[in-house]
Amino acid sequence: MMGWPCGCLKLVSWLCLVGFVSGIGANWGTQASHPLPPGTVVQMLRDNGFQKVKLFDPEDGTMSALSNTGIQVMVGIPNEMLADLGSTKAAENWVSKNVSSYIKDGVDIRYVAVGNEPFLQTYNGSFLHTTFPALQNIQGALTQAGLSSQVKVTVPLNADVYESSTGKPSDGNFRSDILDLMVSIVKYLSDNAAPLTVNIYPFISLYNDPNFPIDFAFFDGTPASPVVDGSITYTNVFDANHDTLLWALQKNGFGNLAVIVGEIGWPTDGNMYANIQYAQRFNQGFMKRIASGQGTPMRQGPIDAYMFSFIDEDQKSILPGNFERHWGIFYYDGQPKYQLNIQTSKSGTLVGAKNVKYLDKKWCVFKPSVNLDDSRVAPAASYACGKADCTSLGYNTSCGDLDARGNISYAFNSYYQMNDQDDRACNFQGIATTTDRDPSTSKCKFEIMIEPDSAASWRLAAVRGQGYGLVFFALLPFLLVLL
Repeated sequence: MMGWPCGCLKLVSWLCLVGFVSGIGANWGTQASHPLPPGTVVQMLRDNGFQKVKLFDPEDGTMSALSNTGIQVMVGIPNEMLADLGSTKAAENWVSKNVSSYIKDGVDIRYVAVGNEPFLQTYNGSFLHTTFPALQNIQGALTQAGLSSQVKVTVPLNADVYESSTGKPSDGNFRSDILDLMVSIVKYLSDNAAPLTVNIYPFISLYNDPNFPIDFAFFDGTPASPVVDGSITYTNVFDANHDTLLWALQKNGFGNLAVIVGEIGWPTDGNMYANIQYAQRFNQGFMKRIASGQGTPMRQGPIDAYMFSFIDEDQKSILPGNFERHWGIFYYDGQPKYQLNIQTSKSGTLVGAKNVKYLDKKWCVFKPSVNLDDSRVAPAASYACGKADCTSLGYNTSCGDLDARGNISYAFNSYYQMNDQDDRACNFQGIATTTDRDPSTSKCKFEIMIEPDSAASWRLAAVRGQGYGLVFFALLPFLLVLL
């Protein structure tokens, strides 16, 4: 880690050698219980003027929906597949199935992202020995398929792969434990006219360090203690972080390597710093930076970046924090969270999904007649949150104003909606009931789920064909330990 000026952030700027569309792209993740139909999302991308999209895996419905749209695609390979791709034959099969076939069907694939932050320190070296061989084999397979001039390989890396002992960008270099590996990868990318991809998240710096100067996270602030590096004064962490990478590349002989900002954004819930106001401030500031074409002090010119993310994902892991499910500029139903001028849509602001179908206006709530100290309450609420999404509950979150009964109702409703309003999902041993009266408050929205896509229904996986009680009692000892 580099300390607060250049901490674990996410970002990319690039000047690529193959025909690229400069400006802002979008990360389209699909870890959602009720994903919008791919065709709907593609229409949203087009309505909002996004000409590039980054995917984390080549899911067929998603890829097919992008056919003949003119949207450029970066398709990802999950970390768990890297070991298998150490086989040349496996890499050739992967490229044939997930690149060549879709290009023939009209998908404009420009990049294959090998892994996703595989050298993240929290992975404890799990992918150190599998990433580079997979990268080489995918490149070899693209060459064999005659696609190496059209499709480039890259490796999306977290900003923790480089550091600065002083916090000054000019003192930046790759982490000492992976220096040789990083230089080998960077050289290989350079030899194949391919870019390096880095993810930079100023929010994470603020989340991890209570002493981080908040104005330094944004583009419109005047930090009390800017980072002065020789003749350059850095007033925001994006520039400082990005240029730390450029110094690391320069010191190792690759100062001209193209760089892509693979992920950059700000979450809207799940933490005191994750809110609508900060997200709008940060993302609008970054949009203005993209539109200006000014680059960073170390590399002037257009920045190529992919916003993280397009739509919220309620099934993402929350191990990094509850905010992980709230990165989208659109809610789960494709509706905009706030006004954002991304400089590419005709309307000048975000355009939401059209013709979204919702379930009935019904909610599941805690029965008013049941006491809070009832022995069924705590394990039922814990179960509901464990199976659904309660990341909007907590200190200084969007639903932080709820009382105890409200928290329980929120948990019950989340489980009920996620299970498509199945009557069995609003029982909880008799302490829950449905209502047609919206329990939302001025700050906290009790959601109504969208109708499940016919190809992606997620109905009561845990309790299909059984009463809730059977599963509840089976899990009760475990839930009581958590409480």
